[in-house]
Amino acid sequence: MNGRIMLDNQSGRKSGKRTIMLVDDTLQSGELFAHGKELTIAHNSEFYKLRLTGNGKLILTK
Repeated sequence: MNGRIMLDNQSGRKSGKRTIMLVDDTLQSGELFAHGKELTIAHNSEFYKLRLTGNGKLILTK
């Protein structure tokens, strides 16, 4: 499945919206982290941080 994901950055560091392409249900991490090394994911009314480490690994924390 191909599509687009609209991200609304409300972190206070940068404002605005951006669109990321979804190809075959896959997001490219380079597009996710193009504007920083940390994202917030809201899931079931809880918030998680997805961080990109200096070694290029991903860490998800609550």
